[in-house]
Amino acid sequence: MTAPVLPDFPWDKLVPYKTRAGQHPGGIVDLSVGTPVDPTPDLVRQALADASDAPGYPQTYGTPPLRQAVVDWFARRRNAPGVDPDGVMPTIGSKELVAWLPLLLGLGAGDVVMHPQVAYPTYDVGARLAGATPLAADGTLQVGPGARSVKLVWLNSPGNPTGRVLGVEHLKKVVDWARSIGAVVASDECYAELGWDGVEVPSLLDPEVCGGSHEGLLVVYSTSKQSNLAGYRAAFVAGDPVLVRRILEIRKHAGMIVPWPVQEALRVALGDDEHVAQQRERYRRRRELMRAWLTSEGFKIDHSEAGLYFWATRDEPCWDTVADLAERGVLVTPGDFYGPTGARHVRVAMTVSDERVAQLAARAAGPDGSVRSAGGNLR
Repeated sequence: MTAPVLPDFPWDKLVPYKTRAGQHPGGIVDLSVGTPVDPTPDLVRQALADASDAPGYPQTYGTPPLRQAVVDWFARRRNAPGVDPDGVMPTIGSKELVAWLPLLLGLGAGDVVMHPQVAYPTYDVGARLAGATPLAADGTLQVGPGARSVKLVWLNSPGNPTGRVLGVEHLKKVVDWARSIGAVVASDECYAELGWDGVEVPSLLDPEVCGGSHEGLLVVYSTSKQSNLAGYRAAFVAGDPVLVRRILEIRKHAGMIVPWPVQEALRVALGDDEHVAQQRERYRRRRELMRAWLTSEGFKIDHSEAGLYFWATRDEPCWDTVADLAERGVLVTPGDFYGPTGARHVRVAMTVSDERVAQLAARAAGPDGSVRSAGGNLR
């Protein structure tokens, strides 16, 4: 068996710029990675501690109370009542499910995995791991005559890196089209609790989207962002019970099990809305300050109506932007990490402390002390 050909891990290319930014006298302001920096909520930490005496093997399927907590969360927070507890399973973070889903669904050579054109790289990687063919496309018209080869359609709303939100009508059209060709639709919704300025973020499992049936549909969700649980790897997949059971059988054989203390922490996190509201407010304040900084730097912000990132451009090659900001101790992610159409954008993460956000205003000048013009050139 030939090993899949995978792209280079993109963040390795950013290391020299991180080194340069770290040499700034005030230290680095790292806006390149969406890693939470705020404390894990006390009630979640207590739940983990209370469940720490765990001598037996946990359930791959997840405990019934955890699966019910997911069902209740969908009804309460995502306007998606009627999720079947048998169609819920915890996962070891959401990235591993994204990476392995094509393989877990039995896809392989000759099958096509469709994903957004500007997208988190793991959708592409997951297709390659299964021996399937990745296809970057934002619309069904881009698929062409080979539509019947599409077996999995990835959606990501709110999107990473763009922050774009797909509306009900858009989602419904994708579901109807996928069902017409027998494809599974998987929606990565891990930023769903972070819509800004009144933006509504519909779920794939919303009855207005799916017609009340979850057949052929899966939603991937993570509490890393809403609850600062990235270190817990606390996530889940939910939707079609037939698909979830198929995935479950392979995961049981492979020992892909979320530890029971983490399952308990996840259950408690999903049942408490207050800590999520508090974290949203932290990000809202940082977002306002960072938006003002980006505007002062001559950036145009595209989409970014939800999630934890700004998708910004000065209409120059993204690596020029990365290099310029690194000179002033600020690290951002080049847009071409997410596909060639992102080559003139950068992704700017809000997952940075208040103290570091405050540093941005002090670094609005160029490395020689000159002031940046609105067009992005030093003068």
